[in-house]
Amino acid sequence: MGLQMRAYVGVGTNLGDRWGYLALARRKLRDVLDAGLVRASPVYDTEPVGPRQPRFLNAVLELEPRLPPRRLLALLLEVELGARRRRDVRHGPRTLDLDLLLYGDLVLCTPKLTVPHPALLARRFVLAPLAELCPELIVPGSGRTVAELLRAAPAQDVVKAGLYP
Repeated sequence: MGLQMRAYVGVGTNLGDRWGYLALARRKLRDVLDAGLVRASPVYDTEPVGPRQPRFLNAVLELEPRLPPRRLLALLLEVELGARRRRDVRHGPRTLDLDLLLYGDLVLCTPKLTVPHPALLARRFVLAPLAELCPELIVPGSGRTVAELLRAAPAQDVVKAGLYP
């Protein structure tokens, strides 16, 4: 039997009980999604991108998806909604943000879903926790490893804050 395909989901939060929202995301992904939760990166405390707002906690969860990518994305959005996620300000504050970063070696660009995540290549707050899980993984379409992309990413205040709850 070969290796199971992996998907990586970015988790971010900067409103309310940030550690509680991280725990909620993990619990919901384990209980609600038809995807095996493999492991979680450490959590990073990061400066926000976009308008002035509180700092984020960011991490990455590694999954064994048993759903096609569009269905997985739909369920991620349902989990966000359950955490009272609002989308009234672009790059604004949020209780919970779940981004489908990678889905195996899939490269997909549709109006509703782009994989790899379009901002993955330049976001240190995603690349740092992703590199904790799979530094040598080649990001599809880039020809570069996660570690190489992290080294090349723009500077950003990203500090390890602890283990994923």
